[in-house]
Amino acid sequence: MTPRHRLVLALACTAQFMVVLDVSVVNVALPSVQADLGVAPADLQWIVNAYALAFGGLLLLGGRLADLCGLRRTVLGGLALFTLASLAGGLAADPGTLIAARAFQGLGAAVLAPATLTVLTTTFDEDLRPRVLAAWTAVGLAGGTAGNLIGGVLTDALSWRWILLINVPVGALALLPTRLLPNSRHPHGRLDVPGAVLATAGVASLTYGIARDWNIPALAFGVAALAAFTVLQSRSQTPLLPLHLFRIRPVAAGNVTMLLAGACLNPMWYFLTLSMQNVMHYSPLQTGLGFLPHTLLTMAVALHVTPRLMKRTDDRTLITIGALTAAAGFLWQSRLAPGDGYLAGILGPAILISAGAGLLNTPLTKAVTSNVPAKDAGAASGLMNTTKQTGAALGLAALVTLTTTYGHAFTALAVLLLVAAVSARALPSARRRPHRTISRRGCGPGLGR
Repeated sequence: MTPRHRLVLALACTAQFMVVLDVSVVNVALPSVQADLGVAPADLQWIVNAYALAFGGLLLLGGRLADLCGLRRTVLGGLALFTLASLAGGLAADPGTLIAARAFQGLGAAVLAPATLTVLTTTFDEDLRPRVLAAWTAVGLAGGTAGNLIGGVLTDALSWRWILLINVPVGALALLPTRLLPNSRHPHGRLDVPGAVLATAGVASLTYGIARDWNIPALAFGVAALAAFTVLQSRSQTPLLPLHLFRIRPVAAGNVTMLLAGACLNPMWYFLTLSMQNVMHYSPLQTGLGFLPHTLLTMAVALHVTPRLMKRTDDRTLITIGALTAAAGFLWQSRLAPGDGYLAGILGPAILISAGAGLLNTPLTKAVTSNVPAKDAGAASGLMNTTKQTGAALGLAALVTLTTTYGHAFTALAVLLLVAAVSARALPSARRRPHRTISRRGCGPGLGR
């Protein structure tokens, strides 16, 4: 891998880190934000949800944008929007401005996340792809797990505003290597904005309906919007989500497993944060530091163990083992009690949860983007990220509504991962994997155009 290749990989990983980090970085800082801006208790959740809903709901649009407008323009535009929105949020003087900035951050993230994956799947050839996907996955996992730590450190040392302002210099530096990205695009067609609105409204309504004690009108509207979205996609000449992707077995089965994994591995940070502060009585900074082993172990497994195993074991076996390992960790975590120390109460379960997450994420990412035509690579990447974020939003809403204790929530996460392990068996084995159709562009030719 040449220095230019490393710059492209660094760009993709930096953008992915920023996107995933901002899903969780505000959690520890919410009390400080509330005190500084006078946010009403009922509105506090929207500082988190504005980002998550815009991100998850518009990911399909972002994925298609890369196909139609080209990777260079898409990454450049997404990075610029995300960076400017971070600046606006960090300087916000009232809750409305902050919530709006978080929504625009989510829009920038929805453009960036699928584009960074498409950079890797269409630029690097099959020999290098497992390595770069492992790095991209590990950095994304690190962003999610480090959010609470970084949020706690910045809030205690500087101000809550720096959890957003820190993105400005990082985003500005990440803009520099965008010139190395290819300009190739598939200009025929148009962006399906009505489809994006229906998909976003559908997911948001379902999430709202579940969170409001299964509000029937909201749930009905969400189902209707998603049904209308499906009909619209089936009739569109340039669909936001090409429905023929679901005829590809790894894409269909992989996204079911991704939905279940997203419903577990993202909401767990919410319950772990509350468990540490309300059961073990940790401070925000101590809580952030408590997540450090999760971050380091997940990255170590994803970067150094999983790529080696992928050379010898098929994807579905690794996904199954990873899901079962993490499920065992959640069962252990469900036994947390006030008298437990850090080693038995947090670190022990963290070893199993982090090892399982690091083991399943890279092969699952590879599976859901396998055997996809090059012209649909951006849509497939957007679908994968949408599935993960949709699972996270619906999973958290359902768990908060249905469970009454943290122990019950962790038990439910374990059950969901057991179902994910079963669903992974629907993926094709290595011996039966269909012929690859994504163009095998070498690293060199794809970078300078």
